Amino acid sequence: MDTTTRGTIGSNGGRRRPAGRSGTRPAGRRDQRRPAGPPPTLRLGPHHWFAERLLAVVSGRRPVHSLLGHTIGPAYQQLVNLAPAEHHLRERLSPVVRQCGRFIPGPGVIEAFARIATGDRVTAMAFRLEQGPDLRWRCAAVEIQGPRP
Repeated sequence: MDTTTRGTIGSNGGRRRPAGRSGTRPAGRRDQRRPAGPPPTLRLGPHHWFAERLLAVVSGRRPVHSLLGHTIGPAYQQLVNLAPAEHHLRERLSPVVRQCGRFIPGPGVIEAFARIATGDRVTAMAFRLEQGPDLRWRCAAVEIQGPRP
């Protein structure tokens, strides 16, 4: 009768790893550093979202009423005055937000700016965001300086 014992499934058959070697490190790797994890997610603030939406309205790519629930006070009327009279896409260069920044003067308030480029022309847009009791951000004022995007 054969008295040899076979190992169970998943066992290492009595073999042991040499001391000091980690089972998670690839063979041949000598340093203790771990591989880099996924890159951190870039989280943009509400001023970036508003800059893109305001630009779309002011340039005529979106109707003014698309921001109706996102404005308070005189901001909606300011958008009506800044937006082109006709909502149509012309064959021209499309304006893009090149840079967007913010200043937080107090809790629940963001004063932001956006640099808008249309070809080689640059336009400045400034806007104020206020956070309501429902914690939603709304645009309270909009100004544009320079050529219309």
